[in-house]
Amino acid sequence: MSRRVLFYVQHLLGIGHLRRAARIAKAASAAGLEVDFVSGGLPHPGLDIGGARLVQLTPALRTVDENFSHLVTAAGERYDPEDAAERRDQLLDLLRDTRPAVVLTEMFPFGRRQMRGELLPLLEAAKAAPWRPRVAASVRDILTTLKQPGKADWILATARRYYDAVLVHGDPSLVPFERTFPQAAALADLIRYTGYVVGSMPPASARHDGEVLVSTGGGAVAEPLVAAALEARALSPLATVPWRVLIGDNLPEARFAVLAAAAPPGVTVERSRPDFLALLAAARLSISQAGYNTTLEVLAAGTPAVVVPFAAGSETEQTLRARLLEERRRLVVVEETGLTPASLAAGIARALALPPPPPLPLRLDGAAETARQLLALAAASGGG
Repeated sequence: MSRRVLFYVQHLLGIGHLRRAARIAKAASAAGLEVDFVSGGLPHPGLDIGGARLVQLTPALRTVDENFSHLVTAAGERYDPEDAAERRDQLLDLLRDTRPAVVLTEMFPFGRRQMRGELLPLLEAAKAAPWRPRVAASVRDILTTLKQPGKADWILATARRYYDAVLVHGDPSLVPFERTFPQAAALADLIRYTGYVVGSMPPASARHDGEVLVSTGGGAVAEPLVAAALEARALSPLATVPWRVLIGDNLPEARFAVLAAAAPPGVTVERSRPDFLALLAAARLSISQAGYNTTLEVLAAGTPAVVVPFAAGSETEQTLRARLLEERRRLVVVEETGLTPASLAAGIARALALPPPPPLPLRLDGAAETARQLLALAAASGGG
């Protein structure tokens, strides 16, 4: 049986997609699969993919803004995804040369539709390949609201034509996939919940009596939250506690320097650190956006939390997940619209007043379960 997996991921703005995919690749490699981790976004220093092999598509691409209005290369040159010959050929060559048992696409076809110029030829080639690889989608629990007419029908048709499985990295007890993709029933035979993909959490402090940890993921849209947090400290019940602000590498150095210079005494501003999970486990309070990875890490750590869901453009995913968890009294939501130091300080007070919650019965072994699903798909393929 071939154990090769071609895993395609394209991050465009933040690094949440990349981090989740990297954890899956690491778990799949540890389970005995040979993973080619094919990244189409800008390289991210320190990405841990375990024993997987990194394949960087060129040119690497990113979006210019939170509205995903158009794509550019690392050099800032505009890229037309309809003219995808160079990257398309790289993918087709990789498929031919490695003969994977499984082709796994992160988000596509439920997202990243702007990449279809390179992905549809890959899927066609996989469908026609004599060794009959299985094809699966790796998708988070919540989709951004589909506003384009006909997009849901296109997703269904694409999934039906090419895919053998849809691996949903969530738990239906919190949010079933049909909550944000009402047509999910038409794919019921393909959908397999894996549980949430969460990093390996160190033992949490019993009292969470450390610093306040403010984190911003990749950092591309970090400035409003960081600016509010720097002033909120003095207004909050934690004004005498040390605060640490972590900002990802996607915020340009000049803008990072402005925020670092504005930090008052008692506040450390630095770039994101590889020991983030240890810091989170010991923190007295977490303040962050509400992306998939950080939110689930907060839950796993049991750290009191305030989240400010990213809601620019057409983004609805973070707000929905955060509200569902707030209803269960797991965290406090402060809206991004109208965010001020005072509103953030009030959110901190509310979070500190929440009683310690009982364990949340969610599956948090999503990386390991995804690896098991990939092994089963590899066993069902036609061989390498």
